[in-house]
Amino acid sequence: MVELYTSQGCNSCPPADRLLGELASREDIIALTFNVDYWDYLGWKDTLAQPAHTERQRQYAAALRNRTVYTPQMVIGGRQHAVGSDSAAVAAAIEAEQNRNTARPILHLQHLDGRVLVSLSAAPDSLKDATIWLVRYDQRQDVPIERGENAGNNLVYHNVVREMRPLGQWRGKALQMNLSQEMLAEGGRDGCAIIVQKGPVGPILAAARITF
Repeated sequence: MVELYTSQGCNSCPPADRLLGELASREDIIALTFNVDYWDYLGWKDTLAQPAHTERQRQYAAALRNRTVYTPQMVIGGRQHAVGSDSAAVAAAIEAEQNRNTARPILHLQHLDGRVLVSLSAAPDSLKDATIWLVRYDQRQDVPIERGENAGNNLVYHNVVREMRPLGQWRGKALQMNLSQEMLAEGGRDGCAIIVQKGPVGPILAAARITF
């Protein structure tokens, strides 16, 4: 899983936004965009930003021992971070995460008669006590920027997170959840992901996505 922390008011971010779009097209990666609000004072208020995204990034900064938050930042697997426009560093972090020799639970999402069935396998005790997150997102958002550092540009965002909320704690046992597709797509959302993550921010143990 790759998380991009970006801002419409940051002129260093568009290359990272494009790279995230490339990653979002890959079947082996779940790539999500989190717009943050701390550059709004530069003259353009980010239309997709949420304070919760900024808070999540600040929690990562503490967990990853970064002295500050920055954009564009990509967090890979909940364990590593890189400048979001540095394609080589991002690729190396993704490869390292995919090659990590650790046990992982199996997570599967399935359309089922207007519902989405979430199936999560059991896992060793070392992986218990994780948070199950629901992420609802828009697969694409095109935003014309009128002021600020990116004035005059039309920026394209992929897999833009519009809501992220916990569904509960996972204790390492196999489980199933049955979610309403109508609820998941409410407000025009056309994709969602389920994420199993140690702590509020930490290693990603499992992730899966589904589109509508």
